[in-house]
Amino acid sequence: MNKLYVGNLSPSVTVEDLKELFGERKLPVADQVLLKSGYAFVDFPDQNSAIKAIETLSGKVELHGKVLEVDYSVPKKLRSRKIQIRNIPPHLQWEVLDGLLAQYGTVENVEQVNTDTETAVVNVTYATKEEAKEAIEKLTGHQLDDYSFKVSYIVDMDAAPPDQAPRTRRGGRSSRDQGGCQAGPSGDFGAPRTRQHDFPLRMLVPTQFVGAIIGKEGLTIKNVTKQTQSKVDIHRKENAGAAEKPITIHSTPDGCSSACRMILDIMQKEASETKTTEDIPLKILAHNSLVGRLIGKEGRNLKKIEEETGTKIGISSLQELTLYNPERTIMVKGSLEASCKAEVEIMKKLREAYENDIAAVNQQSNLIPGLNLNALGIFSSGLPVLPPAAGPRGAAPPMAPAGYNPFFSHSSHLSGLYGVPPASAITHQHSQQAPEQEVVYLFIPTQAVGALIGKKGQHIKQLAHFAGASIKIAPAEGPDVSERMVVITGTPESQFKAQGRIFGKLKEENFFSAKEEVKLETHIKVPSTAAGRVIGKGGKTVNELQNLTSAEVIVPRDQTPDENDEVFVKISGHFFASQTAQRKIREIIQQVKQQEQKHQQGGAVSPHHSK
Repeated sequence: MNKLYVGNLSPSVTVEDLKELFGERKLPVADQVLLKSGYAFVDFPDQNSAIKAIETLSGKVELHGKVLEVDYSVPKKLRSRKIQIRNIPPHLQWEVLDGLLAQYGTVENVEQVNTDTETAVVNVTYATKEEAKEAIEKLTGHQLDDYSFKVSYIVDMDAAPPDQAPRTRRGGRSSRDQGGCQAGPSGDFGAPRTRQHDFPLRMLVPTQFVGAIIGKEGLTIKNVTKQTQSKVDIHRKENAGAAEKPITIHSTPDGCSSACRMILDIMQKEASETKTTEDIPLKILAHNSLVGRLIGKEGRNLKKIEEETGTKIGISSLQELTLYNPERTIMVKGSLEASCKAEVEIMKKLREAYENDIAAVNQQSNLIPGLNLNALGIFSSGLPVLPPAAGPRGAAPPMAPAGYNPFFSHSSHLSGLYGVPPASAITHQHSQQAPEQEVVYLFIPTQAVGALIGKKGQHIKQLAHFAGASIKIAPAEGPDVSERMVVITGTPESQFKAQGRIFGKLKEENFFSAKEEVKLETHIKVPSTAAGRVIGKGGKTVNELQNLTSAEVIVPRDQTPDENDEVFVKISGHFFASQTAQRKIREIIQQVKQQEQKHQQGGAVSPHHSK
């Protein structure tokens, strides 16, 4: 990994010349120098020094009248899926880089490497060597903010034939485990940035302190990133004139907390020097869909954090949320030490909720064939509203600004979980058989009917168009009913979209408090012949359904089948729980129908074969 090729050497160059050059350029003395005619191979002690040698020497230094060419020495058979990109703008956000890398194929892993250079360096692993090759061809010399990318192959030991795989010493690790990037936090500076678990810390800081946080020539923020092994994005250009600016910190939980502590300390010192009398609370930004679980039932989670850390914690109102600003502000008041302790506990709760949402979405993605979850914008506890024709500043962008969407593109599902949905959410499947139309009966609070319908019926029309479903509100059964029935007819994809947006609308309109997760009752009809299968022997199947989905599933006994010989199954739970239960029950119905068809076909052909 740290062996370099030094090319375009004059025939008069000696090993001593090269070592003297390395010393002059303050490069570590190479472990080994193998000089050939016109080129040399040089082993450096670590990746950092190898990168420094490339950046310092290649195309910039003459030796005996010839400009040196320096790059990684990678045998052809080990040039496969792994590349290194250097000279990346230090302020570039992960979101922008991810989007750029994804243009050339599926990115399996991105690692940022700790270096002494001012610009950033990343190691990238693509799914195939063809994708890596295209990325090298297209990204070499790519200009971004006056920086020109430099791209090289790095050793891909996975491409080595089995007989050349590195041997593991007894009781130790293989050289593959030991080499490569320096140890660092997941998501940044050295360790594999596991995308589905990269959960950034988002802070709000007073604009007046941004200069102090950055420091002269960026030295202060560089010191923060280096000491905490974090990547810190200060979104100073967003919302010009705003009193506060967001900061995104990518690192391990410990790295995020350390960077947060240093930033708070910088602000307090600056406030003291400038004689600012106002307290500077810690402000954490969190997606609305996560906040309910941070608060906990009856506010228990927050109360516990306040008691254990000696802080006071407040959360901004739901009224401040918009389609393109789905974050709420968690304000922590207390001493520096107390606030930092609270940050650790708050982020722990938010990460747990985030991981649970990912797990739920991964499960959902397997339930409806052809469903493209990336575009749905459905949250497990609600916010999404229908995309307006134009945002507050004119035409609505297809995605929230990158600076305000730390989750976008970090995994195939996250933009669907925490992003703004594009216009089309379903991948159309070219199949001969159209998806079966399903009917679902969803019960909502009576007082929410007006909000769902909207002014002159505009909202429900937009919702029906967006979901591709028929959505009708049944007449009230009496004057004082607490719930109204919404009848939704459409394909499985349409059901998912329509129901998800209704759950979100109820949360957005405050029909459920900040402490509550939106839970609704849904009825679906099943053939009376399938009801027993849904229940299972001794209630085994329905119990398993409830354990699997976290939804309450009830098949009322002593029902009289309707004219279509169908009975109701009642499902209660939050959106993902309800969806999972619905799909599982539909699977059971399909199995029963298939068995009945086989039985009928068997009965029809048996006389033919009984001669």
